[in-house]
Amino acid sequence: MAKCEICGKSVQSGMNVSHSHIRTKRTWKPNLQTVRAIVDGTPKKVTVCTRCLRSGKVNRA
Repeated sequence: MAKCEICGKSVQSGMNVSHSHIRTKRTWKPNLQTVRAIVDGTPKKVTVCTRCLRSGKVNRA
């Protein structure tokens, strides 16, 4: 399952609820990007959510 390597954010599940209260299953997927980042002093490809990219938790190469 795809997951952010920094914060661990992954797919969440829940229900769509219509106006007549008919419930169907659905998923929420995080916005994951594959970027080159500096990990232990060397550039490496990592899968990171855009929240971590925006907040500066990732040093891009």
